Amino acid sequence: MSFDAAVLALVARIPRGRVATYGQLAALAGKPRSSRAVGRVMSRADGVPWHRVVNSQGGISRRSRMTGMVTQRIRLEQEGVEFRRGRVVLSRFRWNGGAAGRRAAAPAAGRRGSPAGRGAPLFRAWLA
Repeated sequence: MSFDAAVLALVARIPRGRVATYGQLAALAGKPRSSRAVGRVMSRADGVPWHRVVNSQGGISRRSRMTGMVTQRIRLEQEGVEFRRGRVVLSRFRWNGGAAGRRAAAPAAGRRGSPAGRGAPLFRAWLA
């Protein structure tokens, strides 16, 4: 399966009321340093819930047309996703990649959002 097809398949699996980041999708698709490539795939995506993909801070990424950004926020809010200071509350609404029990079994987040204070970026907890 190509990278583009893998990304689109992952986006199609994101459940209603959840979001994923570009970097998270890149890692799940097998190329952890290719978040920009995910953005490229998403710019041409049709028929998938594109509005459920946000940047690493939970923000809506800039687009050439402001209407797309407004539409994304409206769709997410209609699904029950909450925003704080213009960003999705990732600690509550981030999708776990379909790995049952991985996130639920993880210890509580430690200092600065790292899992159990280990200093590892948050997305690494999803791949463990």
